[in-house]
Amino acid sequence: MKYKNLADMFFQKKIDYPEKTAYQYKKDGQWVSLTFTQAVDMAEKLAAGFASLGVKSGDRIALMSQNRYEWAITDYAAQALGAILVPIYPSIMPDQVEYIINDSESVVIMVEDNYQREKVDEIKKNLKITKHFVIIDPGDEKPKEPWKSFDDMLKIGEEFLAENPDYVKNSIDKVKIDDWATIIYTSGTTGEPKGAILTHKNFISNVENSTQNLKVTAEDTMLSFLPLSHVLERMAGHYISCYYGATVAYAESIDKVADNMGEVKPTLMVSVPRLYEKIYARVLEGVEAGSPIKQKIFYWALKVGSEYIDKVMYHKPIPGSLQFKKNLADKLVFSKLAERVGGRIRFFISGGAPLSKEIAEFFGAAGLIILEGYGLTETSPVISINLLEKFKFGTVGPVIPNVEVKIAEDGEILTRGDHVMVGYYKKEEATKEAIDEEGWFHTGDIGIIDDDGFLKITDRKKNIIVTSGGKNIAPARIENALTNSPVIEQAMVVGDKRKFCTAVIVGSQEYLENWAKENNIQYDSYEDLVSKPEVVELVSNEVDKMTKHLASYETIKKFVLAKAPFTIETGELTPSLKVKRNVILERYADEIEEMYNV
Repeated sequence: MKYKNLADMFFQKKIDYPEKTAYQYKKDGQWVSLTFTQAVDMAEKLAAGFASLGVKSGDRIALMSQNRYEWAITDYAAQALGAILVPIYPSIMPDQVEYIINDSESVVIMVEDNYQREKVDEIKKNLKITKHFVIIDPGDEKPKEPWKSFDDMLKIGEEFLAENPDYVKNSIDKVKIDDWATIIYTSGTTGEPKGAILTHKNFISNVENSTQNLKVTAEDTMLSFLPLSHVLERMAGHYISCYYGATVAYAESIDKVADNMGEVKPTLMVSVPRLYEKIYARVLEGVEAGSPIKQKIFYWALKVGSEYIDKVMYHKPIPGSLQFKKNLADKLVFSKLAERVGGRIRFFISGGAPLSKEIAEFFGAAGLIILEGYGLTETSPVISINLLEKFKFGTVGPVIPNVEVKIAEDGEILTRGDHVMVGYYKKEEATKEAIDEEGWFHTGDIGIIDDDGFLKITDRKKNIIVTSGGKNIAPARIENALTNSPVIEQAMVVGDKRKFCTAVIVGSQEYLENWAKENNIQYDSYEDLVSKPEVVELVSNEVDKMTKHLASYETIKKFVLAKAPFTIETGELTPSLKVKRNVILERYADEIEEMYNV
């Protein structure tokens, strides 16, 4: 491996790229840059500040914040001391925060702002080991004891370094590649969170292996908006960018991603499928609102783009006439979409959830390749990823170098290698269940490896629906088909041990409200709107349209329209935006039973 540990990887950038921009962030409406020299110096001071508080190798530092450069600095400061970072999703409730801080035995908790500080203050008396409390942005007022600000920590660290100038450097040299780097608590769709222990080797090997056939350089700029608490952004948008000396720009918020893409003009971007689905739906809405001639041109361009990308995908020669039509399609249609995402995107990366084949094909036709990958928190995370020279829509790509994968007899995907976690913190039985005696990690996902060596995920092992008629159904495929519609925001298929499939559907509020306005439908609230017969009929027609390609036993026979979206705050989604099926089954139990009372 190129680096001794993650801190070595980061601190080396002060030597390799001293004046290059490491991080960009928005302040008072303007983008501000931080060079690698400034960032490394800040991390050294923060590490020294932690050391002055008595933090030592093996101690846990919990961090609860949205994406910002201080998150990155805190991570590298912890790694420099051999401490273990415990990221906490800023969206979770105080009782979950308490569980993670106590279970991880964190001695320090750092939060982003006063909103997060109040969460910790609420549970502070229940914290068993935590001694130190730090707030990144305390606002206009100086934080009250026992809280210290991020700036306070830098000043304390500066004083510490004045007396111990080589302390952090010597500390980095002592951190071993097999030392624990982090404990990431998997949000889990059922049960209490489990802390996956990942080492410096897990991450560095995964960075090196997943990018071996993907060209990332110091000239790249990544726009970071997925939570850094999520292992995908942590590895791909944080460690990969650092490894290659690329620039990371932090989006202001998820709502500002579209604006920030235009401002930052990223070359690479990592996202879960929801962003791509929203862009796709917005484009189709614009097309449908356009004139017949504009619609005709768009669908002609899409047909040309699809034909073109199909030949690229299967390495077939491209006729001159097709190249001419593709150039024209780019000029008339696709150049506008490219500009909307900044105009410099080399490729997108998608992970965290299945990407619809239709979405991948649409972006591919437009010349914006989405490279879908696959992995889990427990695998650091990448197991496989599509490549620019070797991709296939509807798959998660070939397995990355130096990683083993095999398919068990029941179809479960197993993997082995340096990317697999140490285990679950303080959960020996759960670790034994996940990692067998031969070192194979059991992913819980069902899949196949096709004849061309591409891995394809069909569903979660626990999610497979078996109807009372004995049909095995993968709900993810149906849910993806439904949410490709601009009318449908979220969907969860029901049908295990039932005669047929039904669904709990969340309509797209923006689309439905605009549609109601155009059709003179009066309503008092969103809940009232989705109860209107006209809206139910609209969604019903859309369900039929989006699932007409499915087998009859897979189609949705009935559905219930949810009165509100599934959210993290209301408990239907995990912090990584996965649907908590058990929660929804419980919340909509009466409506579901009614659908089957025939």
